[in-house]
Amino acid sequence: MIKPLIAASVVVVALAACGKKEEAPPAAPAAAPAPVQQAVEAAKDVAKEATEATKEAASQAADATKQAAESAKDAAGQAVDKAKEAAGQAVEATKQAAAETADKAKEMATQAVDKAKEATATKKPKGGC
Repeated sequence: MIKPLIAASVVVVALAACGKKEEAPPAAPAAAPAPVQQAVEAAKDVAKEATEATKEAASQAADATKQAAESAKDAAGQAVDKAKEAAGQAVEATKQAAAETADKAKEMATQAVDKAKEATATKKPKGGC
């Protein structure tokens, strides 16, 4: 397996050595580096502006998020305050209703006792003594 490989290598070297050498074509004139350099600088400027715009947009988004969070916090605080106030009013209303109910029950009980006394006082004993 090595012999055919060596033989092929010898043939390639021989052909390369015996082949006609051509002169290299004249070099193309050097490309103007200025337009390429200008394009690179323009690309850098655009990238820099895009980076700055992205930073500014991110900053504005962060500020907006912060303001939204503060607004939500304030709204939640106001809702809690209103709920506390409503609960306090409900407690007061319940106390007042309970007091009025107790007063009314006391008054009705007093009236019932008075009627019971009147009823027993007006009855005459039967079979008398």
